[in-house]
Parts: sequence; C-alpha cells; structure tokens
Amino acid sequence: MPALEGMRVLDMTQYEAGTSCTQLLGWLGADIVKIEPPGRGDPGRGVVIPSGLPQYFLNYNSNKRSIVIDLASEEGRALLLRMAPSFDVFVENYGPGVIEKLNLTYEIMKEVNPSIIYGRLKGFGLTGPYSGFPAYDWVAQAAAGTFSVTGEAGGPPTRPGPTIGDSGTGAQLALSITAAYVQKQRTGEGQLIEISMQEAVTLFMRTLGLRTWGEAPQERTGNRRGPGTDVYPCKGEGPNDYLFVMIVTIAQWDAFCMTIDHPELISDPRFETQRGRFENAAEFYDLVAEWTRQRTKHEAMEELGSAGVPCSATLDTYELFTDPHLSERGLVEDLEHPELGPVKVMRMPALLSGSDVALVPAPMLGEHTREVLAELELTEDEIGSLFERGVIS
Repeated sequence: MPALEGMRVLDMTQYEAGTSCTQLLGWLGADIVKIEPPGRGDPGRGVVIPSGLPQYFLNYNSNKRSIVIDLASEEGRALLLRMAPSFDVFVENYGPGVIEKLNLTYEIMKEVNPSIIYGRLKGFGLTGPYSGFPAYDWVAQAAAGTFSVTGEAGGPPTRPGPTIGDSGTGAQLALSITAAYVQKQRTGEGQLIEISMQEAVTLFMRTLGLRTWGEAPQERTGNRRGPGTDVYPCKGEGPNDYLFVMIVTIAQWDAFCMTIDHPELISDPRFETQRGRFENAAEFYDLVAEWTRQRTKHEAMEELGSAGVPCSATLDTYELFTDPHLSERGLVEDLEHPELGPVKVMRMPALLSGSDVALVPAPMLGEHTREVLAELELTEDEIGSLFERGVIS
C-alpha cells in the first residue's frame, strides 16, 4: 500500500524547488495534480538536452498528472477554487507577488477549503527586507553561505555544483507537508507552511565553522580538511580520475598508512601528532599520490574501502548511470514515455519496505485535464465548454 495513499495535492509549482517537493509526495503515493499555464506549461519543460529530450522536466515531475488552466482568466481562477475542496494540499513556488496578483492566497483558498494545507516556497520567505527579491537555486546558496566556504584557500567564493537550494528546500517542504497531513488526521485542521530557500540551505551549513560558530567566518580550504583528507590523482589522468579520502579516526589513519604500503608513517615523528601532520601535509600528499597514481580510482577505492578507510572514486555525472553499485540498486530506471519513447528517470532514494509505488513518467502537457475534471464530477458539457472558451486545454 502506498504510504501517502489518500493524500491529494494541487501542484502549482515550476522549475525545480517546488516540483521536487511534490515529486517526493508523489513517489510516496500521493495523487499529484500539476496545474500548468496554457502554451508551454511549466517553464521546466523547455529545458532540453542535445538529443531534444526534456530530461530536466522528466526528472522532477514523475508520478504526477497534468492539467492546463488559464488562471489569468476569471473562469480559470474560479475553476481552481472549485477544485480546491477536493484536495488536501496546495503547493506553489511562483515568484514574489504572483499568487497575490492571482488572488489565490491562503486566506482565499481557506474560504473554500478550511482544512487545506497550503505550502509556499520562496527564495527569501514572505517577510523581511529581501522578501520581494527574485531568487534561483544558486542565488539562495550565495545568500546561505555555501559560496563562501567553497573553493581554494585564497581564491574567490565558488559556486557549488549541486542544486541543494532547490531540491534541498523541496525535500524539507515535503517533510513539513507530510507532518501537517498527519496532524490534520488528528485535528481536522489545515495550516499555512512557508519555507525560505535561504534558510533551508542554511540548515546544511551547521557543520561548517563550528570552531568559530557565530563569531568569525569559515575560511575556504579547497579539498583539504585535515591530514590525509584530500583528493588524490589516479591512473588515467582524466578530469575525474581522482580518489577522495576522508580520515577521521586513529584506526582509519593506521589502516590508511598500512594500505598505501607505508606502515612506518604510523610511528613517524612527523606524523604522530595532528599538528605534525598539518605541518608536513604536502610531503604526505606526495606519498599518497605516488600510490594512487599506480591505480585507477576504482582500484584504489576497492583497496582502501575494504581496509576500512572512508573513501570514494570521484564519479562523474555519466558514471552515475553506469556505476555497478548504483546499477545493481536500480537508482535509475528506464521508463517508456507515451510521447518521447524510452527515458531514464531517477527513483526516490529512500526505499520503503511497506510502500509500493511504481515509478510513472512525467505527464505530457494537459494530458489529464479531462480526466481530473471528470473525477470532480464536472459534466462532459461543462468540460467541453471550458475547452471551447480556452479556460482549460
């Protein structure tokens, strides 16, 4: 049985942050009805890879149904409000002021559905000096401090690669909606949920700068986080032929030295203390690099990992689709899309033994408009009339 079977969500999200939230709910079994504008729909549909596939949209909108409503029209707005009582949740992540302009705020939605859970995801939240500013993932990350701790020492702040601002905020909103839904089962009451991307990313900064927490900024250190913890070049000399090693405990240090064929380093006065290891870090790096260069990153990972040393080959984005470990676990599934043919889509990372939800490809624009409205008991004449007047498509 799907974990969230019975939860119904009106999904008025776009791009990545909001769509990742509703996708998580869909992966867990909620019925997600994605509301898209006429024409091109969610702008995320327009992000395509060289082959022409809208891979961006596909990877954030599986397990959803699409309905097209012209919310700029009074009839379209009235239709959405007519739909709202049949749903538990409404989620939006439009830019500042858009929902207010459409007059679809929480107060308005609550009038037609007093128990609705209303989720709002914004770059800087609904209040404060920055609340009117537009934001995307990396804007929020810069505002949350991730740029300031990324990059080499002495270099400029650097943009992190992963979009933790979008997907990280979406995941936190999905958890909050699920919690509100559980509370609603007990009390019958809904609520407004607001989340700021800046604040959501700041949550991921709690480990950084602990020695000077709230007193001074964390310096940029590149890949080096202490003796032994670094990225080392491996055989192949490609742009990602590197091994990352992270040494935390004395036992891991000893196992590391033994595995790289330098057991004498364990009792070497230069490396016996933490301070000594820092002072002689460059010399130690050269010794490790000499060992890793004789092995591929996967061979080095196998030897060190088997010895109990935390490490990983630095997988590139192509290897995420070909890595034997991820392949065996089925992280990426091959699905047949009714319009696009075979597509690759990532599944939900969490595996729930008691929740069985099949992965369904992202919908075509407006694919479920007629189906969803029929479920809400609109007659065929009503639906046909709305199509004719361009309110839906």
